[in-house]
Amino acid sequence: MAEHITVSHEEWLAARRKLLEEEKALTRQRDALARRRREMPWEQVEKDHQFEGPQGRRSLADLFDGRSQLIVYHFMLGPDWEAGCKSCSFWADNFNGIDIHLAHRDVTLAAISRAPYPKIAAFKQRMGWSFAWYSSFGDDFNYDFKVSFEPADLKSGDVEYNFETRKLRMDEMPGVSVFARNEAGEIFHTYSCYARGLDTLNGAYQLLDLTPKGRDEDGLPFSMSWVRHHDRYEAKG
Repeated sequence: MAEHITVSHEEWLAARRKLLEEEKALTRQRDALARRRREMPWEQVEKDHQFEGPQGRRSLADLFDGRSQLIVYHFMLGPDWEAGCKSCSFWADNFNGIDIHLAHRDVTLAAISRAPYPKIAAFKQRMGWSFAWYSSFGDDFNYDFKVSFEPADLKSGDVEYNFETRKLRMDEMPGVSVFARNEAGEIFHTYSCYARGLDTLNGAYQLLDLTPKGRDEDGLPFSMSWVRHHDRYEAKG
């Protein structure tokens, strides 16, 4: 750990109080942003998307499990992949056990990937996860919500991700999409985010941001090159 300035308790307290004002301002900004997010217009989902899960074939409406709000994590696990994306798995480690809390706020959480369901089920069992996870294999869902891409589009560079056109090398990318269902059974897409917009869903990163070293990723080949599936880390003693 690098050398750092050391001060008296009184000086530390003054610095902490100054930072606290900035933290409070950021919290107020975040609350205001959340309000604007809730005020976003909705778009109706017209397609009859179909998924495969442990109960067999299910529609998008079925995934709500009787609630009016649905959060979908677009998990990177393509049809020909041997295992789920390490970074998505890092995020998914935050999802276990929160279902009951979300349910009490009228929200269902589910992950969706393009891999066939047996591949999803096997990886889910390996990782010890309990959250709902469905396959969109053979459905346009992941393409419609801009997290899966055809090889020809990747080659041309004409790919829309995170609401802009960019060059990508991978045919799967992460994201979150939110849906609402009214009493008439109509489904609406209310929100999506991608890339750094997903940061707040990762509790480990939020904790690391509190520490002196922070995420400690400077100098790495890329920011998450250190991440492994949680059953693939070397033991720390």
